[in-house]
Amino acid sequence: MRSLCYVVSMGIAAMAASAQPSAAADYRVRIINKTNYPMIGFQASNTKRTSWEEDMLGKDIVQPGGSFVANINDGTGSCMFDLRATFKGNKQAIRKNINVCKITSWTINN
Repeated sequence: MRSLCYVVSMGIAAMAASAQPSAAADYRVRIINKTNYPMIGFQASNTKRTSWEEDMLGKDIVQPGGSFVANINDGTGSCMFDLRATFKGNKQAIRKNINVCKITSWTINN
């Protein structure tokens, strides 16, 4: 009986460990510009925020056909973000409620 209890408790511990989120969540997302316009800005904001965070591109520009990797980690442990890309000519692409821990890329088309 004692060995059966041990086996059951080990099985429960293994199930509990596999149900927990990974401590090494990957917040990196490749942003791919498949538009005809240069991307001049990129922002990612936690869905709990009411305003956009700072521009992750800074002075960089992502030309049509180009891409870059954004590390979308605000330190809160949240995976849910709104994404906004800004292009020359005041054009924008926005995606809301994106789980950046589950996607690896966002391709923006015309």
